[in-house]
Amino acid sequence: MKKIILSPNPYRDRSLALTMRAKAFLEADGRETVISPVFVDVPGDSSMIPLRRAAEDAELIISFGGDGTFLHVARQVMDLQIPMLGVNMGTKGFMASLEPEDIGLVRRAAAGEFRRSRRMLIDVELRRANGESVLDCALNDVVVKSDVSCIGLAITADGVNVTDFLGDGVIVSTPTGSTAYSMSAGGPIVEPEAENIIITPICAHIMAAKSFVLSPARRVAVRPDWERSHVTLLSVDGTEAVRMEAGDEVLIRRSSKTVVMADMGVTTFYESAMNKLTGK
Repeated sequence: MKKIILSPNPYRDRSLALTMRAKAFLEADGRETVISPVFVDVPGDSSMIPLRRAAEDAELIISFGGDGTFLHVARQVMDLQIPMLGVNMGTKGFMASLEPEDIGLVRRAAAGEFRRSRRMLIDVELRRANGESVLDCALNDVVVKSDVSCIGLAITADGVNVTDFLGDGVIVSTPTGSTAYSMSAGGPIVEPEAENIIITPICAHIMAAKSFVLSPARRVAVRPDWERSHVTLLSVDGTEAVRMEAGDEVLIRRSSKTVVMADMGVTTFYESAMNKLTGK
């Protein structure tokens, strides 16, 4: 029998109270469960297996926390194509299909009663001036930004100039990531199952620097203008930033991989977005 992985953020789900409720529901139905917390280890419980190892023969992963928790889980298992279900215990929780009061629906999810929502990923390459490359993959976004000073950036798609400006940085996001940092920077809200690459400047010094929504077939390059730039950092899905050096560039394109989210149909994307944005 394949397992159901319960992956809580212990900082959000204090004492794993909600996780244990879900575990009880699932085991009452004869499901095998494994608890694999993110961020911290919970000592004294040998049943808690590291997420990556536990996921190798799992049929569903349920995260308990906010969008940061979901991203952390997804980045560890995004190559395994295991459906993921988020239970929101954060603030906005755009990636979550369930709220805590819906916890009983994990029984339906474990029975496969959900719609598979496939989400586009983007491949990221930090191409160093010395010829070295650092590879990554993003579910939400890629951010190139300054530490405290303004930087100059030139963004191209398939070698054609899209925009160049002086500002705090740029966000290149997926549709899933359009409701995260990109939205806070004034970018558009895009349906999460759409397939686009979204470019959003951060605090640009010219009014003409607006967001662009590109075809997923485009290959985007972000090149700092080192004559107008100071410290420049690269972060993928909010992970620890990597410092870029003179001559480095970031290359971004649609990934061949996708992430599968379990949509329980509790609310539509539009209802959820409006409720979260208006604080309802």
